[in-house]
Formats: sequence, structure tokens, C-alpha cells
Amino acid sequence: MESALLLEYGWVLLVLIGLEGILAADNAVVMAVMVKHLPADQQKKALFYGLFGAFIFRFLTLFVISYLADYWQVQAVGAAYLFYIAGSNLIKKSRGNQTEEELPKQGTSSFWWTVLKVELADIAFAIDSMLAAVALAVTLTPSGWFRIGGIDGGQFMVMFLGGIIGLVIMRFAATWFVRLLKERPALETAAFIIVGWVGVKLAIFTFAHPQVGILDPHFPESPVWKITFWAVLLLVAIGGYIVSGKIIKIHEHG
Repeated sequence: MESALLLEYGWVLLVLIGLEGILAADNAVVMAVMVKHLPADQQKKALFYGLFGAFIFRFLTLFVISYLADYWQVQAVGAAYLFYIAGSNLIKKSRGNQTEEELPKQGTSSFWWTVLKVELADIAFAIDSMLAAVALAVTLTPSGWFRIGGIDGGQFMVMFLGGIIGLVIMRFAATWFVRLLKERPALETAAFIIVGWVGVKLAIFTFAHPQVGILDPHFPESPVWKITFWAVLLLVAIGGYIVSGKIIKIHEHG
């Protein structure tokens, strides 16, 4: 029975890691855009500190997830913030007036402000992934090993490990996206469009919250919305990559 239980727990943990990995893709683009203005040596530090704070939040979330989930305002603020980031930067790029003076100062205050923004963005992202983790974990057979709060210890460990691995994936994915944006600066426009599109995803979750009731509560989990979200995201990403490649060739031959 013990081996069957471990197999069940291992399978759900793999599913959670896959889920976190998928969610990390769009989240990492947002993180990369947030730290891009910092010097290279500070970018990794900002991601590390920001996601370390996010790790603490996720750990605490496991204890208060049902309470925290009632606050649709968290996701609403997250959506509004991502719309602001995307909109303001796209407007500046279209006007071509984003001079060095307009870029954030690369001092200590800018560094810690960036860390805070990374943490706040992850908090907005984390709620739904943590709810999904809880929903998967509570279906597991209770291990009976120990209890943490009101949660079975085995179920808690599956949720906890899934969250940690998800953050690690996001950290390295964000670093890769920062490097890609440096190699293909023209891809930045596509990145900001994706940031706005992720904001749409958070807005959808907000509108579908039972206390808001603008959309059906099950709409965010529907195949139609999920296919639409990922199809648009991939189209923007692939289109941006192709266009940025053409721009690089033009500059090389120019």
C-alpha cells in the first residue's frame, strides 16, 4: 500500500510541476521585462530576491489559500498593473521618445523597487496556481504521516514542492527571456504585448470571481479560453521573433 501511495503522490507532483512550468512561461516574460532596465549584474539578484519573497508568500498561502482566494481585488490590481506596464511602454515605443532620461535610474532605490514589483507580480500570478495545486493535492489519499495546520502532511508536501519547483522554473526562464530581449531588442514590443495579454488573463479571472459575476465562474478553466489564450500568446511570440530577426538582418546589411 505504501508503494501505491508514493506512486499516486509522485504522479500528482509531476502534474503540478508540468502545470507550474506552463504557467511560468508567460509569467517569466513579465519578470524579464520588469528587470530588463537594471544592470546585468543586478538583474539576476532582483529576480532572486523578488522570487524569494514570492516563495515566502506561497508558503504562507498554503495555510490561508481559502481565505485569500476570496479577495478578487488582488488579481484586479495585478491585471491593472500589467495593463499599465504594457500600455505605457508601447506608447513610448510608438512615439520613439523613450530617452535615457525617461528610463528608471539604475540606483539602489530602483533595484529594490524592481524587487518589490517582481514580488507583487508573482503574488498576482500565484493565487490561481496555488488554488490549482490545492485542488489537485486534496484529491490525494491522506498519507497519515503528520498534519500541518488543517492539511494532511503528505498533501502539504506535494503542494509545497510543486510551488518551489515552479518558482525555480520561472527564475531560469526569466533569465533566459532577459538574454533573448538583449539579443533581439525588437522583440521587446512583442514582450509588452504579451504582458498586456497576461493582464487580460488576470482580468478574466477577476470577472469570473463569484463576487464579481461578470463572467461564468468556470469560464477561465474552459477549453475555449485556454486554447484562445495560448494561441494568441504563441502567435505574438512567434510573430515577434520572426519580425525581430528580419530587423536584425536589415541592420546587418544596412
